[in-house]
Amino acid sequence: MNLNFANQQTESQKTAFHRLTNGELLVIAGPCAIEGETVLFDIAERVVSICKELELPLVFKGSYRKANRSRIDSFTGIGDEKALKLLSDVKKCYDVPVTTDIHSVEEAAMAAEYADILQIPAFLCRQTDLLVAAAKTGKTINIKKGQFLSAESMLHAVNKVRDAGNDDVWVTERGTTFGYEDLVVDMRGIPVMRTFAPTVVDLTHSLQRPNQSEGVTGGSPEFINTIGRSAVAAGADAVFIETHTDPSTALSDGANMLHLDNFKDLLISLKGIHKLVRS
Repeated sequence: MNLNFANQQTESQKTAFHRLTNGELLVIAGPCAIEGETVLFDIAERVVSICKELELPLVFKGSYRKANRSRIDSFTGIGDEKALKLLSDVKKCYDVPVTTDIHSVEEAAMAAEYADILQIPAFLCRQTDLLVAAAKTGKTINIKKGQFLSAESMLHAVNKVRDAGNDDVWVTERGTTFGYEDLVVDMRGIPVMRTFAPTVVDLTHSLQRPNQSEGVTGGSPEFINTIGRSAVAAGADAVFIETHTDPSTALSDGANMLHLDNFKDLLISLKGIHKLVRS
């Protein structure tokens, strides 16, 4: 595989990413799920304020529905349209691009009415019809790497989007299955994936402990700094961080989320490493 990032990227795709980031480390951050207006805007206000202070480009993230849950009684959302409207309200209020994940062909057009970037969940990254439907919305498409795939194999998912007529596609590393209840991040995959698309590293989902016997995913958030620093040092173009004012009360994935009180210090560290690496 040719590891020349500049040669692999199309001019339109490079321009789109550069227009958003201007060479800075991109931050994709927000809660796992949209739980309601008050908590969403509490998180958004602090995330936006911190990124503005640090002069880091931001995409605000929130899932309008959690479709992949271990148990039927797990929280899945407050209603698709209600959650998407709230996400759109954040976009308008703070003048930031927003992203959310989609799970079916029918959801692509619906979510595209509200979001700037459509995220393809890791377990669905090989679903051709979903990728094509997302591509045809004309939005930026961010494909999460399946926990069961190599970095090299993600080129095929990226090419499905491009072959459907959309060059604006990113990939996100979120860990690879290691045994039954753990994930690991192979930092070698970051420069590999950067040969064919801007590469994000999901610092929080990478630290999940899935498949727990009680049916609730665990996590190791104490290693968020470690994964973040390693990823940026390895050349990541962006970091994805799920954060919350109180992860212990979050309705989804609280076990691996970053407490919002630690968000600024983490970004200060990552910004410094990114500047050093890119110099």
